Amino acid sequence: MAAIKINQDQVKDPAPAIKVCPFGAIEHNSEGLQLTAACKMCRLCVKKFPAIFEFVEDEEKKGVDKSKWNGVAVYVDHLEGKIHPVTFELLGKARQLAEKVGHKVYCLMIGENITDAAGELLEYGIDEVMVYDNPELKHFRIEPYTNVFEDFVNKLKPSVCLVGGTAQGRSLAPRVAARFRTGLTADCTVLDMQENTDLDQIRPAFGGNIMAHIHTPKHRPQFATVRYKIFDCPGKVAVPHGKVTVSQLGDDKLKSGIKVLEILEKEREPGIDDAEVIIVAGRGIKKEDDMKMIHELADHLGAEIAATRTLIECGWVDAKRQIGLSGRTVKPKLIITCGVSGAIQFIAGMSGAEHIIAINQNSAAPIFEVAHLGIVGDLYDVVPDLLDIIKSGENVFQTNTSEVAI
Repeated sequence: MAAIKINQDQVKDPAPAIKVCPFGAIEHNSEGLQLTAACKMCRLCVKKFPAIFEFVEDEEKKGVDKSKWNGVAVYVDHLEGKIHPVTFELLGKARQLAEKVGHKVYCLMIGENITDAAGELLEYGIDEVMVYDNPELKHFRIEPYTNVFEDFVNKLKPSVCLVGGTAQGRSLAPRVAARFRTGLTADCTVLDMQENTDLDQIRPAFGGNIMAHIHTPKHRPQFATVRYKIFDCPGKVAVPHGKVTVSQLGDDKLKSGIKVLEILEKEREPGIDDAEVIIVAGRGIKKEDDMKMIHELADHLGAEIAATRTLIECGWVDAKRQIGLSGRTVKPKLIITCGVSGAIQFIAGMSGAEHIIAINQNSAAPIFEVAHLGIVGDLYDVVPDLLDIIKSGENVFQTNTSEVAI
């Protein structure tokens, strides 16, 4: 890495050099001038005393031979052979990425008695599904699953590995990436492939204030996790052409310090994840009592209530109903936002909705950039009007759109 080299033979009087550092990162001892951990690499010392301080550029690191890494791989997240929907979404994206560079699409499926279920993946245009079917792999245990994933990568050498942003995927992906000393980008919202097989990985960063564009140009494979409902599910191919390959791993690699004693099924609670209609309350809501009109609107539309981070932190809405990268990602048929400005992090969690209606009194609010219908007005006026129309039995949006739509 880049560093500042000190030429001790050029030091006549250390005092001026020590004083030049605004961070107090230069000190003098029996070995001469030294830089401490407080150094911010501002290079002011180099500018003032070039004979003493010399900036040394980072040596160019030799990257991997990219030609030896081919293909886009998808980790199949499943429960006893029932494949999680996020896997199908990743298959669609994997096919798009692979087609750009003429690569194949692979799948990795781990478990017990899953070989038959793996055949379902071929219907989505997959070239090869590698299955590790073993009683020791019945339950997810991090040590053997990591060893299996590592073996899969060593055998096929895929250029890209996509993993669903589930509890299992978030535990597994970073461990496998560490095995190969490569990068991992979590919660990607955009993925694209360059001609040289470098993966463009884009995700919100710094609290959603910027969109970080991340590359892994000198390492392979390139790992990325993606949340459920970010991408669209692909259609099935007319004639599947791929194959299912059953692979084995030594018993010593399947050992684990974890023993599964019992699995207790958690009762599924109704929420926003699979809701077809969602009403979102934002910081435009002035007090908790005002949530009553939002609940009333949701009741009349058969919708679920959601909220932005501000209202969650106020305790007005349950944390499980937060939308955004720090909450849930949703893709309903209809979503109505009330008093939501539309921060990047929030939009990333709901932009896949089929129909987006935004209510905000600020015509410049970012939410209107993704909304299909924008209503500029005070939600305390608009929501009661919508309720009156609904109660009267009229078509809710049978209005003069030139007055309400942007």
